[in-house]
Amino acid sequence: MAGELPDNAKLVFGDRTELATEFARMLAEHGVERGLIGPREVDRIWDRHVLNSAVIAELLPQHCRCVDVGSGAGLPGIPLAIARPDVRLTLLEPMARRVAWLNEVVERLELTSVTVLRGRAEEVAVREQLKNSDVVTARAVAPLEKLARWCLPLLRGGGQLVALKGESAAEELERDRDAVQKAGGTGGRVTVVGADVLDVPTTVVLIDRQNKQARRDR
Repeated sequence: MAGELPDNAKLVFGDRTELATEFARMLAEHGVERGLIGPREVDRIWDRHVLNSAVIAELLPQHCRCVDVGSGAGLPGIPLAIARPDVRLTLLEPMARRVAWLNEVVERLELTSVTVLRGRAEEVAVREQLKNSDVVTARAVAPLEKLARWCLPLLRGGGQLVALKGESAAEELERDRDAVQKAGGTGGRVTVVGADVLDVPTTVVLIDRQNKQARRDR
């Protein structure tokens, strides 16, 4: 099971904590058998997955349009949707069995602001459908060089890629900075969120999409 409800969960989810608890329970009961999480992660669902994902909510503008690329188990998308019901969120996932899982979770939790879409960010049809989004999120999907090529085309000019990364985030950003810029990204920077509620805060790389005019003027 996912363990007892941590005290910091209510600080993050407020009056929607019960929804987060149900998601954690579903992930604990079905996550391993459905290949969503590893066996050793069951006892760490709250801190490693649910809360780690939800704390990025503070980075998103009000009532924005957000795409969670490679959503998988629903991370960070589902916790983000619970914490921020004002956000119009699309969970983008290519694998049919994971799409089925995401639809089950969305239906069970009655997340009316969430849409599940099967596909890949680099597909033309997906880009056409999701273009001009305000924010794109990604967690444990790919290196920044690939994320930039896949995700930046989904954003409007001035929109932002929010990539959840580990301790090597700064090194990865430095390594891939030229590739990110070539893909149309600018202002790459590393920030930490959730330090006031998590023992291990979430490290995030933020990349803005250049405005088209700025790109033409280069």
